[in-house]
Amino acid sequence: MGGPILLNRVSDDVQKLLIDGVRVPASSGRSFETLNPATGEVLARVAEADAADVDAAVRSARAAFEGSWGHMKASERGALLLKLADLIRRNEDELVQLESLDSGKPVSAIRRQDLPAVIDTLTYYAGMADKINGQVIPARPDALTYTVREPLGVVGAIIPWNFPLMIGMWKIAPALACGCTVVLKPAEITPLTALRIGELAFEAGFPAGVLNVVPGFGKVAGQALVDHPDVDKVTFTGSPVVGRQILQSSAGNLKRVTLELGGKSANIIFPDADIDAAVKAASAGIFFNTGQVCSAGSRILVHHSIHDEVVERLAARAQTTRIGNPQDTSTGMGPLVSEVQMKRVLDYIEIGRNEGAALVTGGSRHGDAGYFVEPTVFAGVRHEMRISQEEIFGPVAAVIPFQDEEDALRIANGTVYSLAAGVWTGDIGRAHRFTRRLKAGTVWVNTYGPTDIRLPWGGARDSGFGREHGEAAIDNFTEPKVVWINTGR
Repeated sequence: MGGPILLNRVSDDVQKLLIDGVRVPASSGRSFETLNPATGEVLARVAEADAADVDAAVRSARAAFEGSWGHMKASERGALLLKLADLIRRNEDELVQLESLDSGKPVSAIRRQDLPAVIDTLTYYAGMADKINGQVIPARPDALTYTVREPLGVVGAIIPWNFPLMIGMWKIAPALACGCTVVLKPAEITPLTALRIGELAFEAGFPAGVLNVVPGFGKVAGQALVDHPDVDKVTFTGSPVVGRQILQSSAGNLKRVTLELGGKSANIIFPDADIDAAVKAASAGIFFNTGQVCSAGSRILVHHSIHDEVVERLAARAQTTRIGNPQDTSTGMGPLVSEVQMKRVLDYIEIGRNEGAALVTGGSRHGDAGYFVEPTVFAGVRHEMRISQEEIFGPVAAVIPFQDEEDALRIANGTVYSLAAGVWTGDIGRAHRFTRRLKAGTVWVNTYGPTDIRLPWGGARDSGFGREHGEAAIDNFTEPKVVWINTGR
């Protein structure tokens, strides 16, 4: 990384791009600052990729795909993914600290969830690399007809700032397992762990060009990646606004596109639920990662008969959440990722007040340094309010009362998003009815938030389209080919 990792600073050197297996400066010579969101201080300077750098990265990825990587045995690709997983284990402390300093995530959460998920993803797809099979289909007696799955080619992967390590690996691992090469564009405010993962991949033995990392701004580097005629696939996680722009731009060469976008997930609590368990999970579902989670349970739908009780318990949990230095293992909630995001969240809190929602707890900036916002609970929220309809991406819970099952279903399905939902009930029949009728890619029953790389993940409408994880990800990065051999009679 160009120097030792210090407590509040990575290095005085500019963190260079990774292209063709080499750390190089931006062709323009430009760089940008990445800040520590817990302090607002400069953490590092990072080379700023532009269209010329993206072009160099794509050309390197294409050469690797057509060359050594494209001719490597699938089992050898899997073995390299396992080597990378081992290197990540050996460099865990460094990666945890880098991720925490750059994103503001508490170290305890990264060590407990993010790093294990990264390693699990790598090992899962390492095992799948040589098991990507086609089918023999007996179409006619005079022909041998079968399918094979072939890698798409060069993948442009654009990842967000809320889970840089984990979501980055959700894209890197299956793409490489399938035999594709990758140009990774991390978010400009959290680029450091992506660069380090790229270095570790090269150290593991990946050929040059297989994984390139080009930090830069979305309107320049991201747009260049989407527009590039030699990129075969774009996989993006981020906002619906940018997702629509990517979809439009990809039409230039009809790129394959997968979009995992926003969410305004409903967490529905019925009166026959285990209230203690439901409130504990609802609190984690909105305050985990400072609410910066696409599937955050930001709309907590509560039967009117238990509304006040749930609000009281949820507020109590919010008030006892430990806010502070992400490097402290006892910290429960860190800062928002940037000043821009902090202002956005505070603006939405003011919108909630103006709309007439009851602010029960929180609602203000926490401290004078860094980008901390108090865990916030609004009660008596109406479905049509903006804090109920729009994604805030912060620690703001909107508690919405409902009357009965149909009312709850109307509210739960009444946004432009359909990523996830939760149902809390002791009635198994109700659980099945709601699971069937909820518009969501994932529905949790009597739990909220767990994911697993073996299960498909994604949504519809403004939550995007396509599925990541599991075997579904193999479809994202491969193309079926039919082979028809005339055998005669």
